[in-house]
Formats: sequence, C-alpha cells, structure tokens
Amino acid sequence: MEKKRLVKRNRALALAVILGVLVIDQAIKIAVKTGMYMHESIRITDWFYIFFTENPGMAFGLELFDKLFLTSFRIIAVAVIAFYLTKMIRKGAPTGYVACLSLVLAGAAGNIIDCVFYGQIFNNPPAPFVAHFVPFGTGYEDLFLGRVVDMFYFPIIDTYWPEWMPFVGGKHFVFFSPIFNFADAAISCGIVALLIFYHKRISF
Repeated sequence: MEKKRLVKRNRALALAVILGVLVIDQAIKIAVKTGMYMHESIRITDWFYIFFTENPGMAFGLELFDKLFLTSFRIIAVAVIAFYLTKMIRKGAPTGYVACLSLVLAGAAGNIIDCVFYGQIFNNPPAPFVAHFVPFGTGYEDLFLGRVVDMFYFPIIDTYWPEWMPFVGGKHFVFFSPIFNFADAAISCGIVALLIFYHKRISF
C-alpha cells in the first residue's frame, strides 16, 4: 500500500514538474521572441542581462552537429528518458530522483518544441523589428529546423587579462559567457542533482 501511494505521488509530481517547466520555458521564449529584436539586450544588473539570441545547436549555444540530426537525437533522447522515468516511477524510486529526471525530460522537451515548431510559426524580421506569429508552415524555416531561443546571460566577470600574461595578455575575458534558456537550466539542475545525490541509483 505504501508503494502504491509513493507511485501515485511521484506520478503526480513528475507531471507537475514537466508541465510547469514547459509552460514557464515557452512563456519566457515567446515573450522574448515577440517582444525583443535579435541581439537586443536588457540590463538587469552588471552581471545579469536578458540578451535575445537564437542558436541552431546544442544547449548554451554550442553548435556541434547537423541541425536535423540534433533535433532527431533530442526526440529519441526524450523518448528514452520518458521510458526510463516511467519505469522508475513504477518501481517506487525516491521522490527526489523522479523530480531530477522530470527536470531533464522537461528541459529537453522544451528545446525540442523550438526546433520542431518555431520555424513554422514565427517570421524572422531583421533588427530592430520583432518577430510575430504567422500561419503555420509560412515561417522562417522548415519543420524540425527551427532555432532555439536563448536569453539568460550572466557575465559575472567581464574584464581583460593582464598584459604580462603569455598568449592571452590584453585579451577580453568573460566569465560566464554562455547564453541559455529556462529549459537549459532545468536540464543542468536535474543532471547536477542526479550526479550529486543519486549517482549510485542511475541504472536500468
């Protein structure tokens, strides 16, 4: 009976986490995409900016693989994670473990939505014009080839290397330079928490 209650509770938790992350992620992305022009920056503090950019690659703006391959890989990865999450819920896995897996799944799914649909439903005007919704299929790119919207930029340290340093002396240095979105943050938090608290439990 206790296991049944745990399974029921974890199933509800997973659904809440996934839906919550997806709704927040897409709300932020749509607000940025329809309210800011490409590469527009809004200063929040000296170390936090809302900086609108898009990337066709992986998390944090990396571009390592062909776009269609990457989108297909993401979809397969989400399917595998969803299968594994369902299996763990049925086995009565700890609630924290389920929450971490749900964060990773939701984050990956959030970026898939951009890749699959954004190219079909948004136009792509040049700055200083902002994008808006268009009839499905008349957007800036083919299905599965849309770009992921990123906006969180944390240049915690923005300075120059001392002139006396070899190779990098005098060059501009920024820490932390990647620009990411809410889905990326969910994936990262989920993976880090899994590695710290549940690394011994990760198994099929």
